[in-house]
Amino acid sequence: MVSRVIPVETFDLVIFGGTGDLARRKILPGLFRRFRAGQMPAQSRIIGAARSELDTAGYRQMIADAVAEFGGDESNDKKSLQDFLDRLDYVTIDAKGEGGWATLAGLVRQDVVQAFYFSVAPSLFGDLAERLHTHKIANAKSRIVVEKPFGRDLETARALNQTLATHFHESQIYRIDHYLGKETVQNLMAVRFGNVLFEPLWNNHYVDHIQITVAETVGVGGRGAYYDKSGAMRDMVQNHLMQLLCLIAMEPPSQFGADEVRDEKLKVIRALEPVEPHHIVRGQYDATTDEPSYRNDAENPRSFTESFIAMKCHIANWRWAGVPFYLRTGKRMKARSSEIAVVFKDLGHSIFDDDQARHRNILSIRLQPNEGMDLQVTIKEPGPGGMRLIDVPLDMTFAEALGDDAEDVTDAYERLIMDVIRGNQTLFMRGDEVEAAWGWTDPLIVGWEARNDVPKLYDAGSAGPEDAMMLLHRDNRKWRDIKV
Repeated sequence: MVSRVIPVETFDLVIFGGTGDLARRKILPGLFRRFRAGQMPAQSRIIGAARSELDTAGYRQMIADAVAEFGGDESNDKKSLQDFLDRLDYVTIDAKGEGGWATLAGLVRQDVVQAFYFSVAPSLFGDLAERLHTHKIANAKSRIVVEKPFGRDLETARALNQTLATHFHESQIYRIDHYLGKETVQNLMAVRFGNVLFEPLWNNHYVDHIQITVAETVGVGGRGAYYDKSGAMRDMVQNHLMQLLCLIAMEPPSQFGADEVRDEKLKVIRALEPVEPHHIVRGQYDATTDEPSYRNDAENPRSFTESFIAMKCHIANWRWAGVPFYLRTGKRMKARSSEIAVVFKDLGHSIFDDDQARHRNILSIRLQPNEGMDLQVTIKEPGPGGMRLIDVPLDMTFAEALGDDAEDVTDAYERLIMDVIRGNQTLFMRGDEVEAAWGWTDPLIVGWEARNDVPKLYDAGSAGPEDAMMLLHRDNRKWRDIKV
């Protein structure tokens, strides 16, 4: 299989926060991969902008070191790396003052695609947007990329949207969620809407329930101060898990266009029913002999912030009436794993012995690691001795199915940045979508704060608190194992 790489238009990409962790770990190494793949036109430029007192030579050396550390084997291509570095410039900028803006205005061209990546704190979005227009750098065709968090509740999300809307039209704003750039997430839409096999079964007549799990083995570590003001609900559920839920549950759009897809996702969020208090489980990882507790990591011995959350949700529409969606995410879990599992119903009637008939078809969509999908089907166990049934997966692991082309599906940021340059907003969140998600999330947070709920402790390296297991046991179901 030969991968098709389609070059984008010539562009200037300004990365505010260009010396930050995200720029060094993800953005610049990802752009280097696109450069090596031949997707970046020769006249394109990348301009780092930050407070650090650096010149262009110093910035290029910083990015060379970052690509060597985070770029994998591709960083060994010294000629390509040097050619890529030659396309980098740097400006020391004062986001709240005037320093550096005249220099930046002299570097950014008006006759190419302009993109501005706000890899900075949301409190600086307004200042950057204002100065881009004051200094006549941005124009009506410019695009801005903003990272989460998109507020911390509905009120702040609205304020943030209004700030951006003062200077940019909604069609110019790209709210990035790297989960939507994962190849498997996009393949979810291809599997649903590109195959006659699945879509007729994608409803409450055939689906028993759906599980969405995002498990991490790391704790909050150096992010403790930030995370303790956020928690798993704000940090993961309101954005990442909500987006996965929308894609798995949405109606087929009229066409694969940005607003058509996002319109259908918005309908899902608005159809979400309020979650009952006994359908929410919050947890906090405890200390082990080798690892500190969440409270130690957060440096807050009285913290009630959750590092784990599980919940049972329902969507009030004809397609999903009666089908529970179980969401689960947590830190310090037994394995790093992100999975969507569509569990189909039992057969209406089985011709086999009862003790051999308890088999279900399950479509498992693995987001990380080992991106891919498998469909669990029931077959006869080989050999004599009667009709013995076993479950086996029809496996499509991308690394195996696509061979060398699987190298092109390993990182989401590079794909999403190229979509920004193309002007394709399909995989980015719209303002009303963000606000609707907060509108559903806020009452849940207010509710447990009013009840003074205390998160349940769970052992690091486990699958979460026992109460989360009971959430499904009460429904005669069980969570799928968290495994690599």
